[in-house]
Amino acid sequence: MSMDFNIFMNDIVRQAREEITQAGYQELKTAEEVEEALGRKGTTLVMVNSVCGCAGGVARPAAAYAIHYDKRPDHLVTVFAGQDKEATEKARSYFTNYPPSSPSFALLKGGKICTMIERHQIEGHTPAEVVAKLQEEFDKYCEEI
Repeated sequence: MSMDFNIFMNDIVRQAREEITQAGYQELKTAEEVEEALGRKGTTLVMVNSVCGCAGGVARPAAAYAIHYDKRPDHLVTVFAGQDKEATEKARSYFTNYPPSSPSFALLKGGKICTMIERHQIEGHTPAEVVAKLQEEFDKYCEEI
């Protein structure tokens, strides 16, 4: 039974990773990759991925659709909570004054947190509502493409 469960969970994690990378997000798996990515100039959207239902049903679809917009972040990256712990912890160290939350989105500019969309703003909402929240933040902090 546990062998089947591990195979099942590995498949769910693989699918969750593929969904977000196919949408154009760079997956960060180490603290060093996070430091390099979040230290870049411009705006960076960090999607904190997870295997929960609101990640698959709301956050990942919102992440994919929100970026098709006149204003969008310069860089799109993702860390996977519960999977790539070192990378996730390092990313969360940039999210000052926000508690750990997954799934979630953090918008940074020049490595400094601008805003977050936390789990409580995702769970129980539709992907379209989260897309609207993300694009509202893009309007505030991102340049037109």
